[in-house]
Order: sequence, then structure tokens, then C-alpha cells
Amino acid sequence: MMMKRETILIGLGGLMFLAACKPKTVDAPESKQVCITDSLQKMITIDTAKTSTMKDELNLSGEVSSDDNNVVKVFPFSSGQVISVKVSLGDKVEKGQVLAVMRSADVAGNYTDLSSTQSDVAVAKRQLDQAESLYKNGISSERDYTEAKENYNKAIAARRKVETQLAINGGGNTSASGSLVIKAPESGYIIEKNITAGSFIRQDNSGSMFTISNMQDVWIWANVFESDISKVKVGYNARVTTLAYPGKVFIGKVNEISSVLDPDNKVMKIKIVLPNPGNLLKPEMFTNVVITNTENQQAVSVPAKAVVFDSSKNYVVVYNGKCDLKVREVNVIKTVDDVSYIGSGLQPGDKVISKNQLLLYDALTGD
Repeated sequence: MMMKRETILIGLGGLMFLAACKPKTVDAPESKQVCITDSLQKMITIDTAKTSTMKDELNLSGEVSSDDNNVVKVFPFSSGQVISVKVSLGDKVEKGQVLAVMRSADVAGNYTDLSSTQSDVAVAKRQLDQAESLYKNGISSERDYTEAKENYNKAIAARRKVETQLAINGGGNTSASGSLVIKAPESGYIIEKNITAGSFIRQDNSGSMFTISNMQDVWIWANVFESDISKVKVGYNARVTTLAYPGKVFIGKVNEISSVLDPDNKVMKIKIVLPNPGNLLKPEMFTNVVITNTENQQAVSVPAKAVVFDSSKNYVVVYNGKCDLKVREVNVIKTVDDVSYIGSGLQPGDKVISKNQLLLYDALTGD
């Protein structure tokens, strides 16, 4: 009898030990019964949980660049010295506006050659007229007349060559004194200026004097780290923000992805094309870029504003009826574009309150 009693005591002790070892479950705050009045009904919004494809966001740093397709570079027509520069970096210019004035020995030499060739043409023309008259009167031979005609044609060709050189070196923007006027070939903004008064320009210089862009569209070059390369594809949406315009978001798309990594910082460059109304975005301006892409994974989603964060946990107010409201704990996988994706706690078709739900949450869980 004593042994049987000891066996019972041991069994009870084991059950108590197992109960002590069982992990403690934390339930959602106890919900009280709260009814939604007609006036409150007008103040709340009820949304339905649904299954949707999850989106992902990737935050990148970037820099504004001009659109190379709408850029005009102004190169020197000939060598010489810059006398004056009429514009500054950032200035708006119109087509035909004077950008700079140069003094060029090449241009002055072209005018000297032009004067010389014009004199040669005049002399050759007189000789041709004399030879033609003598030939028609039977005084000179046909050979003399033909030779005079060839000399005249050579003089004409030499003059045309000099005129072509002058046209290449600025045409009507030059003068016999060697002055060369540089004019804007298109309207836009000066986004690059590489000369100053007194600068010497060589004709074989590969650099441009000015760069003009209309700034109607810009490019954003963003940096993608190696670990994130698979998360970016052409056509993905991009949201661009800047320090200069807090709260303003520029919307664009990924237009191009580089095929190689930058050898210095090991990042991949992607290009985002953006319209630039009002020319707010300036070249070299730093930007924050958020790339949004769609994954294949499905999850239950609700508006992000429906989620209440309290005591390190997330809750929603589930609506079953005006007097049937429940606070339910949910596991939020992530939130993208004002949408929260729920891992557990909600099923598709569940109704949640997404506006003024905090008032109801306090009423349901308050003491």
C-alpha cells in the first residue's frame, strides 16, 4: 500500500515537472466588447486581407547626370587664344548666342590666303580673256588658250579650298583680323565650361570648350553592390529623392545595367532615366534611389497603416461586425510601398480596420 502511494506521488511530481518545462505562451491582449457607433463608423476604414505577390525594395545611392542624347559639346574650330568668355557655368543660352571670342593666327592666315587666291583668280581671268581673244583672231595657238583656261581653273580651285577652310574655322563668325566668335549651336544650359579668358587653345585638343544640355531629361547613375545584383533588372520602378527637395519623389525606371563592376569600389552601375520638369535636378547632385521589384513569393497583405505596433509586437483590429471586434497578433514579414505582408495571424478575406484603428485598439485592450 505504501509502495502504491509512493508511485502516485512520483507520477504527480513528474506531471508538475513537465508543466513547469512547458514554454509559456503569450496571447494577444484580452479584447473587451466594444461596439462601433454610427458616428464612429464614418471615421473608420475597413480593408480586406488578400493574397498578393510580395514586393521588395533596394536602397541605393546615386548621382544626377545629364542625358548624353540631349547634350551638345562645343569644340574649338582652330587654335588661338581666348580673348573673352561671355557665359558662366549653369547659364541658360539660346541658339546662336555668343559664348566666347578668340584670336586665331590660323583664321588670320586663312584670310591672307583668301586675298592671295582672289588676286590669282583675277590675274588668271585676264590672261584667259587675252588668250581667248588672240585665239579667236588667229594670232595665238589653241595650246596657249587651253593652258590659260587650265591656269584659271586652278586659281578657282585654290580659292575654293581657302573658302572651305574658313567655313570650317567658323565661317561668318570670323574676321580678317583673326577674330573668331564661338556661338551656341543649340539652346540649353551650360553644364560644362573648360576655358577662361587668356587660355590658349590647340586645334588638336580633344577636350570641349563648352557642353550644353537642355536638361529636359536626366540620368541617375546608381551604385549596386555585388550582393544585390540579382535584385535589379531593366524595367524595375525607381523612386528618387534628394536632399535639395525633401519630400519630393521623382519616378523613373531602370533603363540600363552595366555589364562590368567598377574596379575601384566593386559596384555595378545602373542608369535610371527621369523627366526633369522645371530643371530641378542638377548634374552632380547626390540622390537616394529606391528600386522596387516583384518577387514570386505570395503572402497575405493589408495596408501598412492597419498594423498597430505595441510592446515589440504587431497587432491588427479584426472586424467581424459592429459589436464583434478582436485584437489579433500578426507576424509582419516586411512592409513595402505602404503594404504590409503578413506571415501569420491573418487569412485572406479577413477584414481589418485601417483608419483610426488605434482608438479601437485602446478601447479593446485598455483597463
